[in-house]
Amino acid sequence: MADSTREFQESPVEQGKDERVSYTIDTALYGATVAPTGIAVYLYEGDTTDISATNLSGTYSLVGLVISTPLVISLTPGKLYRLEVQFVISGNTVEPYGYILGKY
Repeated sequence: MADSTREFQESPVEQGKDERVSYTIDTALYGATVAPTGIAVYLYEGDTTDISATNLSGTYSLVGLVISTPLVISLTPGKLYRLEVQFVISGNTVEPYGYILGKY
């Protein structure tokens, strides 16, 4: 499914309904040479329903150029989710994304 430079190379990934997973994004892959700013993380059921408030736990962290997302939690088996990580590098806002398939 990774058909563009914006989509995570590992996409889609599988995550069990009881798993709690933080995903990492190396912003250097998107041109960052200094720490990114304006970081925001969103989780959608499908491509349109924002479920960030209920299915993301905690906050992101930044170490060097690597962003770790909040924990992705409580996914429904058989549903497809879209995780978006937005950040600013060199004055440009970029938003790579990846798909997560909920599993048992």
